[in-house]
Amino acid sequence: MDFGYDAAHLLGTLVLLTSFALLYQRRLFALLNVFTVQALALSAAAAWQGYAHDEPHLYITALLTLTLKAVAIPVALHRIIRRLNIHRTVEPALGIGLTMLAGVSLVTLSILLVLPVTENATALTREDLALSLSVVLLGLLMMIARRNAVSQVVGFMSIENGLILAAVGVAGMPLVVEMSIAFSVMVAFIIFGIFLFQIRERFDTLDMRRIERFRGESD
Repeated sequence: MDFGYDAAHLLGTLVLLTSFALLYQRRLFALLNVFTVQALALSAAAAWQGYAHDEPHLYITALLTLTLKAVAIPVALHRIIRRLNIHRTVEPALGIGLTMLAGVSLVTLSILLVLPVTENATALTREDLALSLSVVLLGLLMMIARRNAVSQVVGFMSIENGLILAAVGVAGMPLVVEMSIAFSVMVAFIIFGIFLFQIRERFDTLDMRRIERFRGESD
């Protein structure tokens, strides 16, 4: 039994499972806690891939993920929620059951899309890419299925986690790709932070349904 393969597969699967946990959460603080766990799993996956493939630059990726995604961003979002006094229960656009069913369907779709076109790749690479695409699609589903703007920010960053998982799972992926991904998520987070403050100041809510209703009344 290949312990390195099993460990990498386990960590990638944990990232995927936390994506389902994100879809299940109804409270913002619980949502941020699950996102922190996902970032920790992603950081561990990057560090393990660096060790298994003898690629020291992946340790930098792991450190960046740990510092930014597991610490800095969750802490900042906690402060934003408290400062803006945001309603902390997330109302889904779809029921939890339908959302989870859609998530399982997207994972199945990812497997059907990735595995046939990666026949010449190693088993670990094929599975990592399938897991990564699943995480990306589940993050997109979260952005669609949640009305709260904060949860949509978390969904966007979960998509970025899936991209990082794909980057660290492919042997020989250059560091510049991972650095550019980390930089892009920081820029996006700053933009989203400004966006949230502006919405809160203008509409006194972050519920997207209420904002759409207000826009309809204005028209």
